[in-house]
This record gives sequence, C-alpha cells and structure tokens, in this order.
Amino acid sequence: MPLLSSRRVYTGRVVSLDVDTVRFPNGNEGELEMLRHPGAAAVVPFLDDPDQADPRILLIRQFRHATDGWLWESPAGRREGDEPPLETARRELREETGRTAERIEPLIPFWTTPGFTDERIHLFWAAGLAEGTTAHERDEVLEIHEVRFSEALEMIHNGTLDDAKTVIALLLVADRRRRIA
Repeated sequence: MPLLSSRRVYTGRVVSLDVDTVRFPNGNEGELEMLRHPGAAAVVPFLDDPDQADPRILLIRQFRHATDGWLWESPAGRREGDEPPLETARRELREETGRTAERIEPLIPFWTTPGFTDERIHLFWAAGLAEGTTAHERDEVLEIHEVRFSEALEMIHNGTLDDAKTVIALLLVADRRRRIA
C-alpha cells in the first residue's frame, strides 16, 4: 500500500501519532491515523524445567490505567531504540522479576492491533532462571507471582487472565509442551 504522505501530529514517551495518506490496493486513497510504537517483547519465565509435568512459571499482576485495574501478565516491555527483541525480553525479565535466564527461546512475533498501530510484540519463553534484583520504572506498580502452568491455563479459561500477549504466549507454550510430550 503506497504511502502518499505522512504528518506527525503527536510525539510522546511511548507512542507517536501520524496521519498517513495512502493509496489502497483497490486504487482508493484515504487518511489513516497510525499510532507508531517501537515494538515490544514478552517472555514466559519457567522456574522449573519447562518439560516437567506441571512446572511453575512467573506471572506479574500489574496495575494498568487503561483497564482501570489489575491485569495478570507475563513480563514484557517496549524496545529501546534498535534493541533486538531478544535483548528486550532479557532486559524486561530482569527489570520486572529480578531474574536472568540461561535460555530464552522465541515463540512468534504478532501485530497487536494492526487497524491503527504498527506495534509488534515478540514472544519468548525462558528457563534456567537465576535470581537478581528488580528495577521497576516509576509507573510500574506490580506484584510477582509463582503459578503452576496448569493454573495459568485455567486463569485464561475462567477469564482471570485476559491480557492478549500473555494468553497467546501461554497457549503457544502449551501447544509446544503438547507436541513434545
């Protein structure tokens, strides 16, 4: 889809807003409001061997202003500059949980809401965790919880865990575990 013009109308700490004039594949032209985002990474951290029967993972319960409440999430955050997604995953795991990982494996990247943003989140799982110190940002209000993998899946099914990136990551890990079992 050819971009005919782009006008920046807002630049913030997390996102920028552009108004793009584009030519669609059918020849029509139109304006689209696009939130520009540097991308992010999220990681499912395993405290136990990920291949054992019902391993423990770490989940975060974080206050999110946009939802006016608390969400259960995997550790995640936005990329800094040209930081590779794997490095973002390592950094966010350390900052939010205080843990480092001996092993981090990719799952998939996905578009969060392609109707109005270019945000792409890269999903990972991690194992071989070592404890360290957290480094929460000023606006991060969160709790760290150890949860059995089966409990996390149940939280999805009963609606307790409804953060999209975490749901996708956990279901992908569940599929991986099923395939290697």
